[in-house]
Amino acid sequence: MKAFYSILLLILSNVFMTFAWYGHLKFKEFKWFDSLPLFGIILISWGIALLEYCFQVPANKIGFKGNGGPFSLIELKVLQEVITLIIFMAFTLIFFKTETFRWNHLIGFVFLVLAVYFVFKK
Repeated sequence: MKAFYSILLLILSNVFMTFAWYGHLKFKEFKWFDSLPLFGIILISWGIALLEYCFQVPANKIGFKGNGGPFSLIELKVLQEVITLIIFMAFTLIFFKTETFRWNHLIGFVFLVLAVYFVFKK
């Protein structure tokens, strides 16, 4: 059950972090964001990133073997990276219609899945 909660929290944290890192690129579509200086955009992104930490920290605490969880530190990091890329690709394809998913991206993702396999192999 700790594995499920840890992965769910990692997914939620990555949704917020993706919006914090890349969501501001869509702000130009909203008139009231148009006049915001860069520092204002940074503060908005920072606020979103704070929510990310509210999920990331518990995900790592619950999931880490040293705290009774099922994952080593390396396993947690590899899971987080793969979840980040999956969330990022979904975000990109949904919100940025001009981006394309090509065969080399697919091959890269296959290698990442293989990385997860090898990291978890005992």
